[in-house]
Amino acid sequence: MKKLLSLFLILVSLPAYSAVDSNQVERAEKYLNSITGLSGNFTQIANGKKDSGDFSMLRPGRVRLDYSSLPVQLIADGKDLYFFDKSLDQITTVPLTSTPAGILIRKHIDLRNSDITVSDTQTDAKTFSLKMHLRNNEGVGNMTVVFDNDPVRLDSWTVVDATGTKTQVVFNGLKTKTDFGKNYFQIQRHKTVSVAGGDSYYD
Repeated sequence: MKKLLSLFLILVSLPAYSAVDSNQVERAEKYLNSITGLSGNFTQIANGKKDSGDFSMLRPGRVRLDYSSLPVQLIADGKDLYFFDKSLDQITTVPLTSTPAGILIRKHIDLRNSDITVSDTQTDAKTFSLKMHLRNNEGVGNMTVVFDNDPVRLDSWTVVDATGTKTQVVFNGLKTKTDFGKNYFQIQRHKTVSVAGGDSYYD
């Protein structure tokens, strides 16, 4: 659980490298701006541990990750990014504008003139990637986003924090989706009632 919370907090930041291919930056920018909503699955790999779950995104500003084997959610509602521990009914919150991940779901994505710096690009036969960090905050971590080449689509992202801890999230089966429920990107908090033998939780 602490590792997941750390992932949530390091999404608040992104250090620098060298070679940047402006054509790849433009391709990524064009693709991201073409997306309205996505839905699919993800696999997360961190510290040798693998978790999986469901991923949803709706631009501008909304993201939801539901973990299959853990009672936690990551939800962005357009204003803030929340780490919700359902088992404890506890929420940790940061402004979405302070997170590098937030740039991927802005109303208009500008990877060349925003507060995110693309510091490195890589390409091979099947994929290309952009390494990014928050401008003037190179020491707190970085994020690399990988895209499939043909057609261009989101493949994965990897976040490295200031200590060098790496967390990779790989996406599978992403499909266009925009018809999410009205409150889908809102945390549905549990209420507590007193019962004999302890508390009972319900939606």
